[in-house]
Amino acid sequence: MAHGLRQPITEHRPLLERDEELLAIDRALAELRDTVDGMHRVPRGGLLAFTGEAGLGKTTLIAAARARAAAQGFTVLSGKGGENEQGLAFRVVRQIMQPTLAAMSETERRRFLGSWYDIVGAALGLEATDPARVPDPTGVRDGLDWVMTRLTMTNAPVVLLLDDLHWADTESLDWLASFAPRVADLPLLVVVGYRPNELPRDATSFRTLVERHEQRPHVLSPLGETGVARIIRDAVGEEAEDEFCGECWTVTGGSPFETVELAIRLRERRVRGTRAELPVMRHLAAAIKGPGLIERLKRLGPSTVRFAWAGAVLGGPFSPEAAAGLAVVGSAEAAEATEKLRACRILTDAEEPVGSLEFVHPLIATTVYRDIPSGLRVGMHDAAAHTAQTVCSDPTTAARHLLEVPCDDRPETVACLRAAAREYLRSGAPEAARRVLTRALREPPPAEDRAALLHELACSTFLIEPTATVNHLREALKRPGIAPELRASVVYRLTQALAHTDRLTEAATVAADEARRTTNPRVRLRMQADHFVWSAFRADEPDSSARSRRLARLADKLTGRGLEERYILGLRAWDALVRGEPRRTALEYAEEALRGGMSWTDENRGFEVPVAVALLFMYCDQPGRAEELFTRGMAECERMGWRGSHLAQGQTLLGYIRYRRGCLPEAEELVRAGLHTAERVEGAVPAQWFAIGILIQILLARGRTTDARRLADTHHYGDVVPNAVIFPDPRTVYAELLLAEGRLAEAASLLSEVGDWLESRDWHNPAWCPWQLGLASALARTAPDQAVLHAQDAVKRARDFGAASAIGQALHVQAEVTGGQAALELHTRAVDHLERSPAAYELARALVGHGAALARAGRLHDAADRLYQGLEGAVHCGAAGLADRARRELSAAGMRPLPLRYAQTDMLTAQERRAAEMTVQGHPASVIATDLRLTEQGVRHLLSSVYRKLGTDASGLPGALGD
Repeated sequence: MAHGLRQPITEHRPLLERDEELLAIDRALAELRDTVDGMHRVPRGGLLAFTGEAGLGKTTLIAAARARAAAQGFTVLSGKGGENEQGLAFRVVRQIMQPTLAAMSETERRRFLGSWYDIVGAALGLEATDPARVPDPTGVRDGLDWVMTRLTMTNAPVVLLLDDLHWADTESLDWLASFAPRVADLPLLVVVGYRPNELPRDATSFRTLVERHEQRPHVLSPLGETGVARIIRDAVGEEAEDEFCGECWTVTGGSPFETVELAIRLRERRVRGTRAELPVMRHLAAAIKGPGLIERLKRLGPSTVRFAWAGAVLGGPFSPEAAAGLAVVGSAEAAEATEKLRACRILTDAEEPVGSLEFVHPLIATTVYRDIPSGLRVGMHDAAAHTAQTVCSDPTTAARHLLEVPCDDRPETVACLRAAAREYLRSGAPEAARRVLTRALREPPPAEDRAALLHELACSTFLIEPTATVNHLREALKRPGIAPELRASVVYRLTQALAHTDRLTEAATVAADEARRTTNPRVRLRMQADHFVWSAFRADEPDSSARSRRLARLADKLTGRGLEERYILGLRAWDALVRGEPRRTALEYAEEALRGGMSWTDENRGFEVPVAVALLFMYCDQPGRAEELFTRGMAECERMGWRGSHLAQGQTLLGYIRYRRGCLPEAEELVRAGLHTAERVEGAVPAQWFAIGILIQILLARGRTTDARRLADTHHYGDVVPNAVIFPDPRTVYAELLLAEGRLAEAASLLSEVGDWLESRDWHNPAWCPWQLGLASALARTAPDQAVLHAQDAVKRARDFGAASAIGQALHVQAEVTGGQAALELHTRAVDHLERSPAAYELARALVGHGAALARAGRLHDAADRLYQGLEGAVHCGAAGLADRARRELSAAGMRPLPLRYAQTDMLTAQERRAAEMTVQGHPASVIATDLRLTEQGVRHLLSSVYRKLGTDASGLPGALGD
């Protein structure tokens, strides 16, 4: 492991005209202390940015911050960018974290990093335990956040110094931008220096960070004439003439770097600062940078020049031995060159790694590098790449040099670049992988490797440029003689890329064409599965019924022996669900699909089908089982370091399950976390659609219609209809918002469109999309007969499906739109069904609705019981709007709300567990009532609580109790 790099510690001289910046440093350091005047307080971290053109003293200010932090006993970590090392992903991050990790033994490192080791290991240059693991960029950033936080807390207070960030690699800048907002809550001060006009174009997140932070960047200005005169007189003596000092200011432009270097050279030449010595001063000033520096370097001799060139090619702190090898000079010549370059203030000793060298200032390194003849520079980069590859076994460093070498049709170059790309992908750096693979493609690769290289390139661009991914994969498929397994992977990745760019029709067509083309039965089954996946999620599928029939015929022939078969069975289960087939059918296929296992992280399968199968249990009144599968799948994603769109989708849909169970505050927290994760990930638009729709439903359930409207407007929800099938259906959700706002006609029109769309697909399940229930509510005032017909049809469809929650919800709406005495029996049946389901919020709604109807019918005693139960349920669900309605209904009936009769808990009481166990054993309610000394109604209430707590209905009770 290479050690990190640090800036020189000492402050060589007082800083002139930098009082404001030094005061800012002192104040920020003071905020890190946990005691002030003997009083304890919480340390507060922060961010300080110093910016300006080259030579204005950023590095010197950072050195001042280091000296002050060290003097107060603070831990100092540091890193800096390098002009020729920007292509090395996470180079600056490694500089920050590697020194501390390098001081640990391997066992200590693994203990320190814990489960994050294999996720961040490659990014930090550690030996990977699982080389096949490819975490996503979000997962790596999250892991680095954790490592930096732990380093801070175990070494607090910490000062992190980062210089020359205009030359930092993109991955390090992106990590810093995402991590920096946390520092206010940590004993960590981050101090950065950079040239604003030289930041990379894609460093937008870092630029936004420093420009919008509460501490705006300190923009450094050149020194004034007085400041320059002070530096010159400190070097040559107070007798230096004003004219001489003024001319020094003119030739240096007030640059602190040039002024200090000039002062040192004036002192070495024993210049006294007189007018007669102005020509000497100008000559010395010209030699500080540019052509003058090169002339001074060349006077040191050819071997010294080559040694300096080698150092410039190697970049960063470099070892004298490596430079000597690259410059083709002996050890004695290298030692002599080193001394000459030190004496001329071109090179200096680097603090780390010990024994290494670096250029005194980046301006010098840049000037020396650009002076190397182009042909020789290419040759030196080529030689450096060869050494890095063969001696150091470091393909990423070799690749950095190969990027500077013209293409030359060398297979070994292609192999090295591909190896570097694999390292970058394991590091969560797809952009760096894309860069080296693009270069490998131009080399070019051997004809037989081109398809594989295009596939690798497509994998690197998948998260950052899906359109390019499609082009690379289409080109790969045109290559002759492509291996069957590779071809299958290419086709799968192509369908994914097409789907993620909202081209689901093309994705389904590609999979279908490949299924017809291949002669391999296993590949054909896999392609058929992909075809069914993308067809099912097409919003504009022309003939869903025909596809469903083909899927059913195929599924009936399968036993679930292989993963391809299990995916087909999982798709058949989902299709049965949305079509409204009996839930037992859907559950049987789902259990068959799960019997052999379904991974959420199989890169060649996707996670759409496992997620759909898991979610199916929620719709079938077994949300506890769905939560179990989601928890397991999300843990699998997190172990792999997949914390981007996969995690966003998992958090969001887990929140959806909690919403359907009636745990509204927890559901809102999960979905907001999912939305936040999705917004951090480039290209996670589908995950955002899911999250926004579910969050709107939760907010409406909690009585926060204004918040729901604000969320919809912020994300333009309702303005655009996605081409993919999203659940809950976006138009249905938006219609629910319109209903809550009283915009009934608009809601009815929108829901009619949804109904036409779903009917054309033969998707009839109100548990999946209750459009008829919303439409019935919208029409209740203006077209009551139509409203009743829609509600009756929804009840029939819900009964055909067989989930108690769906039946109860449909009966509740039917009762609401029917009204009068006939509605009371419907209300009773709605409550009865919902009591047999885990849907706590829908039960509370039905209870309040029933109570209100009873009150209107004059049955106040019965109404009070229902309203009290509904109020308790609403409060426990976190449905403030529903609770307020229950209180209003009680008040209107002349009753006052009573205190809640029981505390909310997910733990079964002894009585509840006994009732559940006897139910599983097959005992009827009458026997259970006798055993527990309750009425049969009491047993039903007891079991209703069991179903809500365990997240299941009676059919799933054996499994829930067994867990």
